[in-house]
Amino acid sequence: MSTGKVVLGALAGVAAGAILGVLFAPEKGTETRKKIAEKGKDAAGDLKTKYNDLIDKLTSKLETVKDEGLGYLENEKNNLVKTAKSSYESSSK
Repeated sequence: MSTGKVVLGALAGVAAGAILGVLFAPEKGTETRKKIAEKGKDAAGDLKTKYNDLIDKLTSKLETVKDEGLGYLENEKNNLVKTAKSSYESSSK
């Protein structure tokens, strides 16, 4: 499941819950609005946590790819130097 779908689902759930809460609330409007605001803050905190987790995972994967790429380049550079040395030694004999 993509992150976008999870975020959209979470926002839809929060909105539906808020609407149902207002419609069926036995409390005063001010109390209901406070509860809705608290739920919104909780949902925002959850989304922020998921966003930060996603950024951490992407950063980790990017570092891994970078390290692998640098290792590949270093290996190819060493192979090129060895080939050049062999070629030079063969031609100087």
